[in-house]
Amino acid sequence: MNTSKLLTGKKIAVLAADGFEQAELKTPVAALCDAGAGVTLVSLRRGRIRGMHMHQPGELVRVDKTIVDARAADYDALFIPGGYISPDILRQSAPVRAFVREFDAAAKPIALMSQAPLVLVSAGLAARRTLASWPGVRDDVVNAGATWINEEVARDGHVLSGRGAQDMAAFVRALVPLCAGEPAAPALPPRAQSDPPQEQPVEQPNQSLRWLAAPSFGTMLSLALLGVGVVAAQRVRHRQAAADPPEMAATPELAANARARD
Repeated sequence: MNTSKLLTGKKIAVLAADGFEQAELKTPVAALCDAGAGVTLVSLRRGRIRGMHMHQPGELVRVDKTIVDARAADYDALFIPGGYISPDILRQSAPVRAFVREFDAAAKPIALMSQAPLVLVSAGLAARRTLASWPGVRDDVVNAGATWINEEVARDGHVLSGRGAQDMAAFVRALVPLCAGEPAAPALPPRAQSDPPQEQPVEQPNQSLRWLAAPSFGTMLSLALLGVGVVAAQRVRHRQAAADPPEMAATPELAANARARD
């Protein structure tokens, strides 16, 4: 299907906080913009928020609107990227939960990646839904009353959820039609139960820590300059101490001499 400019005139709210997974924001947003949508980054505060590459810091992106100023009525769809930090921060915000509920009440498209279904859980909107998510939050989703599937994406009415960045191509293919308002494909019979939890954790986080980059040259240079400054300050203090006459201790002999002079 040709998705070129399929979203012309559509306004999409992207909800994220510090610690969002950078690939999960950057790639879907690029796809939405390529399809003609206008995208607004909504967050908890003004300024810029920090992305992450798994456990390593990513780029800063500028916030377009704060959650207290955003209204669901102004947008045609909502997208929430995942990450180990951002969804956990967002789910604790009452304005965020209310914002998501407004989209759901209006049956507007809601798209969530990896850990982002946690926001749906805290908003009380996960029950009786079929959701895909990062396997690490599977139990949260199931305990909230949803059916969890260990698949690339899940489309349940106006809610699209994706397992993670490893399934980005499948998620983007489903994202644009969702935001365009296209109906979901004929649904399969609902599953009686969720897929089982994984036997082993996904390897990606461990790989990220294993190959964590050493401090950059700039960081090492800054530390070296800081050390030079500390040493120089200590030398100045030592020179000043040597130039000043030492204080005389008040020994009995000195006290007696002073009384004799008086």
